[in-house]
Amino acid sequence: MENRLYYGGDYNPDQWMDQPQILAEDIRLMKQAHVNLVSLGIFSWAKLEPEEGWYDFDWMEEVIDRLYSNGISVNLATPSGARPHWLADKYPEVLRVDELRRRQLFGTRHNHCFTSPVYREKVRQMNAALAERFDHHPGVVMWHISNEYGGECHCPLCQQAFRGWLQEKYGSLEELNRAWNTAFWSHTYQSFDQIESPSPIGESSIQGLTLDWRRFVSHQTTDFCRAEIRALRDAGAKKPVTTNLMYYYHDINYHELAQELDVASWDNYPIWHKQAKSETALDSGMMHDIIRSLKKAPFLLMESCPGPTNWQSVSKLKRPGMLEAASLQAIAHGSDSVLYFQIRQSPGGFEKFHGALISHYGGDDDRTYQECVEVGDDLKQLAQVSGARTEAPVAVIYDWENLWAMEGSMGPRNQGMYYKEAVLKSYKAFRRQGLNVDMIDMTQPLDSYRVVAAPMLYMFRDGFEDRAKAFVKNGGTLILTYWSGVVDENDRCVLGGTPGGLMDVMGLRSTEIDALYDWEKNTLIPADPSAGDRCYECSVLCQLVKTTTAKTLFTYGKEFYAGTPALTVNSFGEGKAYYVCADAEQDFYTDLYRKIVLEAGVALPFEEQLPEGIEVNCRHNENGTFMFIQNFGKQRFSIPSLPGWEAVFGSMEDELSPLGTAVLRMS
Repeated sequence: MENRLYYGGDYNPDQWMDQPQILAEDIRLMKQAHVNLVSLGIFSWAKLEPEEGWYDFDWMEEVIDRLYSNGISVNLATPSGARPHWLADKYPEVLRVDELRRRQLFGTRHNHCFTSPVYREKVRQMNAALAERFDHHPGVVMWHISNEYGGECHCPLCQQAFRGWLQEKYGSLEELNRAWNTAFWSHTYQSFDQIESPSPIGESSIQGLTLDWRRFVSHQTTDFCRAEIRALRDAGAKKPVTTNLMYYYHDINYHELAQELDVASWDNYPIWHKQAKSETALDSGMMHDIIRSLKKAPFLLMESCPGPTNWQSVSKLKRPGMLEAASLQAIAHGSDSVLYFQIRQSPGGFEKFHGALISHYGGDDDRTYQECVEVGDDLKQLAQVSGARTEAPVAVIYDWENLWAMEGSMGPRNQGMYYKEAVLKSYKAFRRQGLNVDMIDMTQPLDSYRVVAAPMLYMFRDGFEDRAKAFVKNGGTLILTYWSGVVDENDRCVLGGTPGGLMDVMGLRSTEIDALYDWEKNTLIPADPSAGDRCYECSVLCQLVKTTTAKTLFTYGKEFYAGTPALTVNSFGEGKAYYVCADAEQDFYTDLYRKIVLEAGVALPFEEQLPEGIEVNCRHNENGTFMFIQNFGKQRFSIPSLPGWEAVFGSMEDELSPLGTAVLRMS
C-alpha cells in the first residue's frame, strides 16, 4: 500500500454500463473531490460470471484502466457476498437453512452456506480468475475479501461439520458431556450424531452447546475467509487483503478473523442526532479503537455515509460540519482512510436512497458533495499522518466469548446485563484523561500496559487469570469488576470461590450478587480518607464480597449489605488490584481512574481532565507525533499551552468550536 491517506468509497459502475458518459463524469467529480481509491466489484458476480464458467472481465479492466489513468486506485473485491441466480438455481445446497431447518429461497445477500463444498469451489474459481487477471495491475492496490461476513447456516452439511469440529475439540463424547454438564435435565448424549445446533424447536437449554455453536459459526466464517484468501494467493496474488467488519457485530469473533487479514477495516454508520454528540462520538471512538487494536496497526474506515442512510429507522441529514468531524475522528483513532458507501447513488434497488458522494442529480453543487470535497482536501493536508501508529499505556478488555456466555447465562438478570455499557464506562473514564486506549480481548498480552480495566469478565478463558496475576505481580494495575471469574469457557461454574484463580490477587472472595430492578439505586460511600468525600450512585448489579487482604475504599449505603465493601484495592507483588463491586455511575469511574492512572505514573497530555465531549488522540511515525484534538461537546474549547507542538491543521490559538478539529505535531 502506498504511503497516503485513502479517500473514496464503493463504486458500482456495472449498474450503468449502458450509459458510458456516466463513468467519465464520475471520474471528473471524483478527481474534483480528491478521491484516490474506490472499492470495485463487491456485488458484481452476476456481471463477472453471467453464466457458469464464462468470465467477463473486460468491462472491469476497462474501468480499472480509466480510473488508474486518472490517479484513482482500486481496492478490488471478491464477490462472494452475493451469489448469482444461476448458482443458487443449479446448486441449492449453497442456500442457507435457518434454525427452524427451513431452506431459504434465493434473495437478498449473504444467503449462502459457508460449509458448502460447491459454494467454496465456485468462490475459489472466481477468486483465482480475478487474481490471475488483476493482481499485477498497478491500479489495484489491495483486495477486498467479500463484504460484511455474517449469518449462520443449519443445513445438514453444517451439522456434520459442527460434529466434526466438536470431536476434534473434545476428543471423546464423555469429555463433551462433562464440559456441557449434560447430566442436568438428563440431556446426556450417547453419540455425536445426536448433536444438533441450537434451535427453538429443539435443544436450546445447554449453554455449552450454544457457546460452542457460536464458536463454530465464527470458526467456519473465518475458515471461509481464509479459503478465499488462499485462492488469491495460490493464483499468485501478493497484494494485501482486508474485509470490512461491522459495528459491534458479535456473531463473529473479530479477534480471530483479523488474524487472516493484512489490514483491518470496518463500516461506521453512527446515528449522530439521537443523543448528545459527545456520547455518539464516544461510542464510535471505542469501536474505532476495537478495530485498531485487532492488529495494533493503522486500519481502514471502509464504509461511512456522506449523507443520510436509507435503512436506519429515521435517516436524518448530517448537519453542516458533522461529516468532516466524523471523518477526521476515524483518522485520529488510527485509520488511514475515509471511504464511503457509496460513490454514486444506485439508480434502483434496496439502497437507492442511501447517501453518496454523487447524487441522482449528478451535479457538483450539492451541499453533501461540497462537504465531501472539503474532507478530501483535509486528507490531502494530513497526508503526513499516513501510517502513523497508536501507542496506548492503558487497555480495556471487551471479549466476544464473554459476551456470548453472559447472554445465555440465565441470571442474575435476564434482561439488561449491560456489558457493553459497563465497558464503555471504563473506556470513557480513560478517554477523559486524554489517553489512547487499546481495546483487547482476554487472549492478548497485558505486559505492555500500565493499567488494564476488565469489566464484567463473567467467563475467564485461555489462561487469562494467569496472565492477569503475572501482570499485577510485575507491577501492573488491574481493575476488575463485579460478576467476574464466575465460570469457565464452557459456562461451568467455578468451584471453591470467585473470582476464579484471582482471589489472592484481589484479596477477597465474592459471596453473593444482588440484581436490582431498573428503578432501584444504591449508594457508594467513602470508607477511607484516600477515597475522598463524594458519594456516588450505583444500580443494576451489586456484588457482595468478603475481604481477606484487600483494603476497603467505598462501602454500600443501603440495603442489608450497607457498610460492606463496594470498592477495594489490594497490593499484590509489585502491583495493585482494584475490585469495583457495583455498576456505579460514570463519574465514579472517571474520578477513580484519574487517581489510578496518576498513581500508576501514566503520563497525561494535559494537567486538567478533559471536558465532556473533547477527544484527544495521538499517533506517531517518522514525521513526528501527531495530536488530534476534537470538540464533540456543546461549548467552545480553549487548547491549553503546549510547548514544542505546532499546528498542522486548524489552530492552537483560536478556541475550538463544536465539531472543530485541530491537529498538532511534535517533531
